[in-house]
Amino acid sequence: PRSVSAAFQEYLQHLGLQDFPCGLGSWNKSRLHARRRPWAEPAELEEAVPPGEESPEVLLELLRDQYSPWALPPECSPQDRLLREVAVLAPELLRGSRIFQLVKSLRILDKGVEVVDKGLLQFQQLEELILSANHISRVTSAHLPRTLKVLELCCNAVGDLQDLCAWPPPELQHLGLGYNRLSGPSQEKHLTVDFWPNLVSLDLSFNSLTDLPGLVSQLSTLQNLHILLLQGNPLALTPSYRGFLVDSLPKLFILDDIHIWPEERQQFHGLARQPELIRSEARVVVSIGELKGLPNPEAFQLLEVGSEGAVITYSYSVTYEF
Repeated sequence: PRSVSAAFQEYLQHLGLQDFPCGLGSWNKSRLHARRRPWAEPAELEEAVPPGEESPEVLLELLRDQYSPWALPPECSPQDRLLREVAVLAPELLRGSRIFQLVKSLRILDKGVEVVDKGLLQFQQLEELILSANHISRVTSAHLPRTLKVLELCCNAVGDLQDLCAWPPPELQHLGLGYNRLSGPSQEKHLTVDFWPNLVSLDLSFNSLTDLPGLVSQLSTLQNLHILLLQGNPLALTPSYRGFLVDSLPKLFILDDIHIWPEERQQFHGLARQPELIRSEARVVVSIGELKGLPNPEAFQLLEVGSEGAVITYSYSVTYEF
């Protein structure tokens, strides 16, 4: 199975950290044994440059100039730019395992990753791990750096949180599990302060969670939770869904990307103490915007009154399966 570590190595190759104008080569061979800080002052870089070589300033300009053939695309991450510039100013810092100490944000999107392997523990400064749009079904918390503050697993195949919650990163502030395969009530017990004491933002949108009161009883223990996404779950179809959440979680600021204003909180005041209003039914509104492939009714209106033309009647039926 494809691992995060393997995807990271491919990512490094894509950045070309050993190729001109990065790394060490004929363009800067006199600096082979140099030991520079990653962010040296311009005055420190103004040294005599041997013929046939380029100064760090010139090499950096090749990376930063948007018209340069070596420039990174505009959509690249700050981490990409940092590693490329370090590869110019202090390429020795990217040799061996030292490169892992520079990475604070790791984004591996849609790379077919299936396994979160223990190789991640080499990233001792990692604070943000984005693994969206892969094929991850299981996350072993023992393989996650303890320094993590953001963990994004959107659009994967996670269906069980037990392994993730065995020894979760204690400082995690955002957990993104939208568009996965979570279903209650067995998973709700993992969403408490015992596992996530510092969680501020939680994305559970577009899963298969159904027990609204049960989920709320667990989320209410998260004293720092301010942002919550639950839209796309069956429980979001209950008539009193938003009001019940707003009143049950008084420290919540944003629910399903919509800000909670004091007027709304006052409107739903007391709803959390009326569980009988949470009915086991759903309300669905279906709007049909356009039907294709059907005859145009206007064509039949062209027949003159009393015409002997045949009258054709069409009947259609629509079936919804839940």
